[in-house]
Amino acid sequence: MKATFVKSATELRHCPQDRVKEVVFLGRSNAGKSSLINSLVQRKALAKVSGTPGKTRLLNFFLINDSYRFVDLPGYGYAARSGAEQEKWGRFIEEFLHERKNIAGLILVMDIRRKWSDDEAMLYELSLKLGLPGYLALTKSDKLSKTQQEKAVASLKKSCKYWAIGVMSSLKKTGIHDFHQSIYKDWKLSEKMDLSVDAQS
Repeated sequence: MKATFVKSATELRHCPQDRVKEVVFLGRSNAGKSSLINSLVQRKALAKVSGTPGKTRLLNFFLINDSYRFVDLPGYGYAARSGAEQEKWGRFIEEFLHERKNIAGLILVMDIRRKWSDDEAMLYELSLKLGLPGYLALTKSDKLSKTQQEKAVASLKKSCKYWAIGVMSSLKKTGIHDFHQSIYKDWKLSEKMDLSVDAQS
């Protein structure tokens, strides 16, 4: 899979101004988003893995197969950030999802060992409100037995019943094929996308 870093942005107006479809990755600061992105594109360091959860404060854009983009949004919910800073990033993420016209779907990255929280519920409900498809990527599955994984999926399915759920491990590289098959089929990402410039209003 061909993957190229495009740019980083701190504000919506700094994002690429075109019509390329985007797959948006969201999740808690320690959920393993960067590791998952690297596994999906079979690269060791395309997305930088921070040694300090909550440190990354940029939106990072990656062009995939010259046809669509992965967008890595800043992690949320990290306690070391001030309440004001967490609120600011929360508003920014919500603004991005509301205003960005390129979004093909959302990937909510979640440690399979965690419980569904108000943060995940907010993002899930917002996606339904905006009519955006989603995929719940449960990372770090290698930390649980098969039975524990099945129990976790069954529990989360009650809160996330309209999305596909994938059990994944960046360490063991499991769940990657099912992920690609799901979003390619549902979000039509295997087709060549229009790369022409079209500034968003």
